[in-house]
Amino acid sequence: MNIAKRLNCDDIIYMSYSIDFRRKVIFTMEEEGLSIRETAKQFRIGSASVSRWINQIEPKASTTRQRKIDKSELIKDVEQYPDAYQKERAERFGVCQKAIWQALKKMGLTYKKLYVIRKPTKTLDKRFNKKTTV
Repeated sequence: MNIAKRLNCDDIIYMSYSIDFRRKVIFTMEEEGLSIRETAKQFRIGSASVSRWINQIEPKASTTRQRKIDKSELIKDVEQYPDAYQKERAERFGVCQKAIWQALKKMGLTYKKLYVIRKPTKTLDKRFNKKTTV
């Protein structure tokens, strides 16, 4: 069962342990000669956390991945080619169609194609209104 459901809470925020606490855990483990499991049990934390902190106390810096689709370029493309298919945009940007769809959705640029309905002309009327004789 999901933790959020058990606690009857929709917004659970996971926080990382402070570096001071991590150092204290590792220091205690080394000073008292405890195993990883014993240390984890003593501090009421997961043994995976303790073993991870042995190798690296500082949390890894998160990096944002550089995106292939530039937002301003995509907006220009939509303005320049308003009726283009996502597949065509994907080819211009060198990405897959789903990436274009996600970028457009994230930017709130969803649209429907404009379908032009031609007014009937005399030649079309003659062609479709021609009576067939048997």
